[in-house]
Amino acid sequence: LGIAHADGSFRKRLTQLAKVDLLILDDFGMDAMPQEARTDLLDVIEARLESRARLMTSQVPVEKYDSLREGTPTVADALLDRLVSGAIRITLRGESMRRLGAKGIAARWKRRITPRQRKRSESRLNHWLVSS
Repeated sequence: LGIAHADGSFRKRLTQLAKVDLLILDDFGMDAMPQEARTDLLDVIEARLESRARLMTSQVPVEKYDSLREGTPTVADALLDRLVSGAIRITLRGESMRRLGAKGIAARWKRRITPRQRKRSESRLNHWLVSS
């Protein structure tokens, strides 16, 4: 969006982002965001509010998004409010899947789930995929 500001296409780009069915914010909150980036993200979120879906992943708990509050706290508070309100949070625990590797993941899968549970889960997943 910084480039869009520079070349004068920000409003066009904002309209495009507002129309995307799913906006994905991956690894959110890992690095400090410049003030302009926070304001731009707030504009994007507001343009999509209650009309389109968003998916946000982060290794940082919401309570620790202190880096967003640097600069203008009003913009940061508004951004966090819009990101968190109405959101469904899924907190994952355990070891990193990247650290476990494929063999470690397979070993954990076999250890924790019985064949009957696995079959039922796969059946539900297939049903969900077909009905979606």
